Amino acid sequence: MAVDVDGFVAPGFEGVRDAFARNFAEHGDVGAAVAVHLDGRKVIDLCGGVADRATGRPYDPATLQVVFSTTKGATAVCAHLLADRGLLDIDAPVASYWPEFARAGKGAIPVRWLLCHKAGLPVIDRTLTLEQALAWDPVIEALEDQTPIWEPGTAHGYHALTYGWLVGEVVRRIDGRSLGTFLHEEVAVPLGIDFWIGLPASEEHRVAPLINAPVPEDPAVARLLLERAGPDSLMGRALSLQGAFDLRGTFNRPDVHAAEIGAGGGITNATSLSRLYAGLIGTVEGGPPEPLLSPGQIDAARTRQTEGPDRVLSLGGDIPVTLSFGLGFMVSSASPAFGGERAFGHTGAGGSVGFADPDHGIAFGYVINQMQQGVAGDPRTRGLIKATYEAAGVPIAFV
Repeated sequence: MAVDVDGFVAPGFEGVRDAFARNFAEHGDVGAAVAVHLDGRKVIDLCGGVADRATGRPYDPATLQVVFSTTKGATAVCAHLLADRGLLDIDAPVASYWPEFARAGKGAIPVRWLLCHKAGLPVIDRTLTLEQALAWDPVIEALEDQTPIWEPGTAHGYHALTYGWLVGEVVRRIDGRSLGTFLHEEVAVPLGIDFWIGLPASEEHRVAPLINAPVPEDPAVARLLLERAGPDSLMGRALSLQGAFDLRGTFNRPDVHAAEIGAGGGITNATSLSRLYAGLIGTVEGGPPEPLLSPGQIDAARTRQTEGPDRVLSLGGDIPVTLSFGLGFMVSSASPAFGGERAFGHTGAGGSVGFADPDHGIAFGYVINQMQQGVAGDPRTRGLIKATYEAAGVPIAFV
């Protein structure tokens, strides 16, 4: 489907616009936006397509989008801000900030393992209603009572939803403000970006409804996904918080948008994602006089912490899934492929992504309403990232 693409393209970056247009014509995009900053200067800010197929509302610069796990990068920023200010020791026990967390043998788990998915807490055994999950405290109480499902620190497995409550509660215990309030006041306002974990009702009209990913055409693949990601599987329990969430509809609800879901409920746009990551690694036009995080904190955040197959996402012994995690961020590798060898950021289910490459001054954001299968990018993101690096005239390490 060919669409009109609107927005800003700096000279030399026309190839990114072409790649963006191809996503509609060849890769099924319905509504989307992409933005790139280079050395703090915006060089790409594009949008196109339809935000809401029911009404025909266009996907324009005001459109906001649920970005699923791309949210985790923003939650990580909050933790790293506290660490940079000397208020959080990444290697201190979680229980030193959150005493009740020590229950069920968790007293020695450091904050580091929450950030890199090694805590052994990707699921809860307690069954909660959606309303309880949205209320925050019932999930916190369930995590306090939860026994790790593997020996903490010995393996990593994607804490698909629990990550947000685990890291967010540490932020709240140290600072006193909720995760969403901290993000708004300490990150979004200083940088001048639209990024919410807990959307105000006044902004709900701007949100583009998500469109579910198509079922795989190969029946064998569809059966495998049903088997490995079904409601009783470890993956299914992790992705749904023991059934409280349904990823094929729940995240279009206004009450879910208003809740603080720090692992998957963030709402933003491509321009804000790109500007966020630009503001982490340098100064950004019209932003604060200093980067949001110090170079030393960035180096700590992007240092790889994980090796081997993911205990939650792997589809069986012959289909391992290996994601590369630093402290709260994915770090660039074959999966996810951010372009630069030392780039860091986060992808989201369905295709959204935000990342920064400090070595080359590149910051990137991409959001979509048409989801595709996968958690670490797809042909749409790979094409855009490749075009971005070619336009910037820098080598690309991963595509």
